[in-house]
Parts: sequence; structure tokens; C-alpha cells
Amino acid sequence: MPSTLVTRRAQLPDGVRLNRYLRLPELGPKILFFSGGTALNGVSRELKHYSHHSIHLVTPFDSGGSSAKLREAFAMPSVGDLRSRMMALADDSVVGNPEVVALFSHRLSSEGAPAELLLQLQQIQCGSAPLSAALPNPVRQLIANQLAFFLNRMPDNFDLRGASIGNLILAGGYLNHQSHLDPIVYLFSKLVNLRGTVRTIVNDDVHLGAILENGAVVLGQHRLTGKEVAPLESPIKRLFLNRGLQREAPCRVQLAPEIAELIATADLIVYPMGSFYTSLIANLLPDGVADAIAANSCAKIFIPNLLGDPEQLGMGVNRAVDILLTTLRQNYQGGGRLLDFLLLDTEGGDYAHPIDSAALTAAGIQLLLCDMTSPQSRRLFNHRKLTEILLSLA
Repeated sequence: MPSTLVTRRAQLPDGVRLNRYLRLPELGPKILFFSGGTALNGVSRELKHYSHHSIHLVTPFDSGGSSAKLREAFAMPSVGDLRSRMMALADDSVVGNPEVVALFSHRLSSEGAPAELLLQLQQIQCGSAPLSAALPNPVRQLIANQLAFFLNRMPDNFDLRGASIGNLILAGGYLNHQSHLDPIVYLFSKLVNLRGTVRTIVNDDVHLGAILENGAVVLGQHRLTGKEVAPLESPIKRLFLNRGLQREAPCRVQLAPEIAELIATADLIVYPMGSFYTSLIANLLPDGVADAIAANSCAKIFIPNLLGDPEQLGMGVNRAVDILLTTLRQNYQGGGRLLDFLLLDTEGGDYAHPIDSAALTAAGIQLLLCDMTSPQSRRLFNHRKLTEILLSLA
């Protein structure tokens, strides 16, 4: 069938659209986010009341915390961001779902003795622990099955200190389904009435690497964020995907057709706030991402971080836009649109450097100025306001 591009004027926020989505969230728009971490969880919790069709493509490249132990033991992608976003989008009005979220969000003690932590996990698995005893069936039995797979495959020397129970459950499901994430994600999405779609951008066991401006090469997401180790002293020049953490071995991975279809059919594509390199740019590295974005005629919008991201050493908004577009264009040679709008705060949002609006306009990027930060701090986004603006654009 022939397609027609239709444009319209958008009121920000659009009260009529918001009321319509609030009444019929099952008919809400497909707003797609490239993200990771927890920066978008507040927006996700707001968004699920207006639309049950948002799409969240999250990074599987984390290499720190409890994710590092799972990845080392089972050569698997990271599931921490996947778990976090799924829980943010779970329908908490359904009986039993708050208990599932509580279990998935629980962590074992970071100081417990190995035998004690193993016993706690076994009690959760068999349903005698309060957190799992509170779950209704068949959810309790399903979780027990996945944890049983994990316990059966867990190396004798596996370190359970600080382990996320949700990550262990997903890891068990991954092992149970022949090293595939999608079946267990689909299953839990149905069980907790997920109000949206959450997928990892790829399911490959690869890591992040970065070449710094000073020529140094850094391997591993956890060495780039400035959270688990000291922040970088030299800006990142280029991010790449790497096989393993021991030596520089750049690699390329291909976007799966079903993920490309999610991108190509979205009603609005959002490059959101969050850790700039490890949450946003990382999602744009696989082959096929830029092609799928360009193939979609919907609006594409970038929400720059406010001041405080250690990954953006010395970087202003204009530079962030350049890096985003350069990353997309390195694997895409076509002429499709990759970015249309830049969403900025009108109330004096705390950005790192002055913004050259003339340069952005000359590049064909339209600035949208909206009130979207907290009155208490211009370094914090107001999740409700931001959600309403994005829904009005979809």
C-alpha cells in the first residue's frame, strides 16, 4: 500500500491528546527509547499510565557489579538494565505484581558469608523465604524453575555477595532457553502485564571499549561511567564494541530483524538522557540501527543531559549532537533523517556549556523549548512534565 507523510502542529503539552491516552492507554503511541541504566525509569513509570506500547531498547554491555560475575561465569549479555526497565513498566495494579517487583529488586547482602548467602538463595528458590512465599502461583513456580536452573549451573566459586535476585532469575531463564534472552523476557512480560516492550539492543556477549583523546584505550563499561572507578581524566574520542575485557579486539554485531522492525515502526524515536556513552551511544553501535532509524519517517528527538554526567567530560550540547550523529553515520551512508528535534529546558536547565542554537538550526535541527525540570533543582528532570511533552509529540 502507498504511504503518505503527514505533518501536524504540536501543542506542548497537548491536553487533549494526554486525556485521550490516559483514558485508552491500550491505544497509546509507540514511543521508542534507546537507553540503559536507571535514568529513564521515572519516565517509564509515568508513561505506562498513558501507553502500553512504549518500546525500550536497553544496553546488554554492562561489565560491573553483579552483572560482571554473571557475564564471566556464563559468557552472557548483561541483564541488569533489562530487569530494571521491566520492573519499572510492570503493571503494579495487578495482584501479585508488587511482590514480583520486590523480589526482582532484592539484593543479597554484600557482606554475608558464602554458605549463608547460598542458603538464602535456596530458600527463595524453594519458596520458604518471605519474599518468594508472598508470590502467587504460577509466578512462584516459574521463578523457582529459573532459579533452579541457575543453582544447578552456578560455579562452586560463584560470588553471591550483592547479587540481584532478578538478575539471577533472568540468568537462569537464559540458561534454561539455550542461551537466548527473548523467551524468558517474553514470559515475564506476560506474567507481570508489562505495559510496554523491553528488549536488549542485541543479545551478543560483547563489551564496550573506548579510545580516549589522549590515545589510551579503556575496555569495559564499568571503567567508563565514573561510578565504580575514578572518572576518566581524558574525554572519550570514540566508543566501540569489543570481544572480551582482556585485550583490544573490536568487533561488529548485527541488529536482529525483529529489533529493526520495532525501530522502523515506532511513532516517535527518542535519544534520551542518561549516561551519554554507556547508555545512549552504546545502543547505536550495532550494524543496522541507523538504517532502521532512517527508514522510519517519524520524528526523532534528542534530550541532552543536564550537568552531572561524568562521561561527558568537557562536552556541551552541540558536541553531544555531533557525536550522536557521527556514531549513527559511521554505519549508514544514506540520506534519511536521523535527528529532527533537540528538547531543551526553558527554565534555565543546568547544561554544561552555552548552546550554539544557530549552529543546530543550520544543521536542520529544530529546538523545542519546554519547562521540564524540577523547581527544586534545574539539574533534575521532572518525569511527569517530560512524559507529557513526549506523548504530545507522538
